[in-house]
Amino acid sequence: MSSANRNNNKLPSNLPQLQNLIKRDADSYVEEFERQHSVYNATRTIFEQNPTVNNDQLYDLVIFLAQVAHCYPKQLAEFPQELMTILQRHGTVLHADMRMSIVKSLVLLRNKNLLMPQDLLMLFFKLLRCQDKVLRIFLQEHIITDIKNINSKSKNMKVNKELQNFMFEMLKDNHAVAAKMSLDVMMDLYKKQVWNDAKTVNIITTACFSKITKVMVAAIKFFVGQDEENPESDSESDEDDPRPNVKAALMAVRVNKAKKKNQRKVEKAKSELKKRQKNKKTKAVFDFSALNLINDPQDLAEKLYRKLEKMNERFEVKLMTMNFISRLIGVHQLYLPNFYPLVMRFLFPHQREVTKVMVYAAQAAHPQVPPEELEPVVRTLANNFVTERHSNEVMAMGLNAIRALCARNPHCMSDDLLQDLTEYKSHKDKGVMMASRSLISLFRERNPELLARKDRAAPTELSREEGSTVQFGVNDAKDYLPGAEILSFNIKGAGKKKRAVDTDSDSSSDEEGWVNVSHDEDDDDDDDEDEDEEEEDNDSGHEEGEGGEDKEENKIISKKEALQKVMEMTAEERKSVAMDIVTSRFLTDEDFARVEATQAAKKVEKYKKNNKRKPEEKEKENENDDIVRLKSIEMVYKKRKHDKETRVGSVMAGREGREKFGSKKAKLNPQSSSTNKQKLKTKAFAMIKHKVRGKQKQSFTTKQRNLRDSLLKREKNSY
Repeated sequence: MSSANRNNNKLPSNLPQLQNLIKRDADSYVEEFERQHSVYNATRTIFEQNPTVNNDQLYDLVIFLAQVAHCYPKQLAEFPQELMTILQRHGTVLHADMRMSIVKSLVLLRNKNLLMPQDLLMLFFKLLRCQDKVLRIFLQEHIITDIKNINSKSKNMKVNKELQNFMFEMLKDNHAVAAKMSLDVMMDLYKKQVWNDAKTVNIITTACFSKITKVMVAAIKFFVGQDEENPESDSESDEDDPRPNVKAALMAVRVNKAKKKNQRKVEKAKSELKKRQKNKKTKAVFDFSALNLINDPQDLAEKLYRKLEKMNERFEVKLMTMNFISRLIGVHQLYLPNFYPLVMRFLFPHQREVTKVMVYAAQAAHPQVPPEELEPVVRTLANNFVTERHSNEVMAMGLNAIRALCARNPHCMSDDLLQDLTEYKSHKDKGVMMASRSLISLFRERNPELLARKDRAAPTELSREEGSTVQFGVNDAKDYLPGAEILSFNIKGAGKKKRAVDTDSDSSSDEEGWVNVSHDEDDDDDDDEDEDEEEEDNDSGHEEGEGGEDKEENKIISKKEALQKVMEMTAEERKSVAMDIVTSRFLTDEDFARVEATQAAKKVEKYKKNNKRKPEEKEKENENDDIVRLKSIEMVYKKRKHDKETRVGSVMAGREGREKFGSKKAKLNPQSSSTNKQKLKTKAFAMIKHKVRGKQKQSFTTKQRNLRDSLLKREKNSY
């Protein structure tokens, strides 16, 4: 009994032990709890008189009561509200440790469902104004986690609506840190697919007009997506760039003695460089779902344009705003005629980040923009970049920018300008030549009538099928899928996947009248049988009756034979067959791949013999995407540099089977010595440098005097 009494006497001063005992048996320790609760009330009253002082006793009592609050819900019903009142009244002047303890106690009470989330989260948003970075980070993490847990099972629309309305007011707060962190919370919740509705996106759009630069830049970056270049990452990569190590290792091999150690250093540096280059090839992913959720993109683009005209921010911020406006115009196909003259003011070779401005000009082009709005932009690019007074790289980038813009709206190009630009197809620089030829290939597909007759390609199957060029403002909508006629043939190797899809669809929709795709009885045979045996099995048993015609249609043929039969069809036959296929069955990913391959074969049917590469080996560059890549404009074709071993190998391979270089006039006497001129070529430079230096240092008067003396001497010797 004495030991038990001693433990009971220690309980008032040993709060962790009392907390543990209460959690085990709360009814047995009601008196001890009431005693601590009364001490808490007295201490809190004293603390509120001077809240700037840190009170250790209140610190321990707050944590103790928060831990046992679920055991005595009636006695501590007002405890959460008391803590929130302290933070609301004295949140900004409290001691950092005391404020953090109260915040953690409230988080603990919220995790035990003793607090409503709306009031607590709104209080935490207000606490973001405190000059305590550790507290702000803790609050931001808790807000995101709590909202995510609230919407984990189902969307709590009531709580979300109240919090979104409150955060809309927080974005207008004059406190820069609070507004910025509120915006970060909304963007993180959108990226985590918690608040991915239109209301969240439109609240973020209001931050684009904030007077605080950091808030405005963060909101624009959210819509623009990941930038092509990050200055911080670039500086870090420059510090860790392995290329200087490669140069240093190669120089060490040249200067120092030949050792395996140095050679291993070179190989290690090269392998590190390859790894770094491989990591840099990862493409940035652009998400346009936020842009598509904007309620009034036209009004937003006009407001942003008016702000851009009066903006006094850094040039990088102006570029970011210009990028956002161009994305809005391109994705939603808006009409903002004043934006194009603004872009033209920055289209000069000496302009900083001019390639990004080219990208924004191309992004702002779409088929619904009148040609008279885009034609001055094309003229500006041609006049300022595609001229002989600039370097070859500048000319190539100008041609690439014109191609990217015309790919989105080919009606902005005139025939005179296009024929002038196509004259660079025989330029001495390969980058300019390839850029010009890419422009020719683009207009061969879009509008070959603008090209000179010699640059027009022969009509292909695809051009015959599509007909004449579509004029501006005409919507060429098709009620069938071009290229779907290839699906009417049973191609070898495509039966298993199609059979799996057809069996599922047949079993589920026989009563609905779907057209079944019939298969041969021998399709279940093993794949190891020869083609001749398959054809004999397929032909057997179907020579008589009405099934003969169906057998011819369902005969398994190769891909090459199927393409040949498609090419033999007329345009009307292809259209009718494709319409029947599309309206009678569901198409799989494999079917779409076959359709795409058929369209590619139609496009290059006339040029297969002259092409060096097959169409499927060429890179597909879709210029009509929602995003214009910076790489497509900066792309300058150059011959890659090879190492010395590769160059020497190519030289020696070219000398095989060829006569040796040199003078064809042989010596009269093979045993005779070489001339002094030939000996001079084999001498070391140190032996003849004094002669060369002497000749180079002669002045004009000295040369004139020597010429006069030589002429006088020649005239004297002539007599």
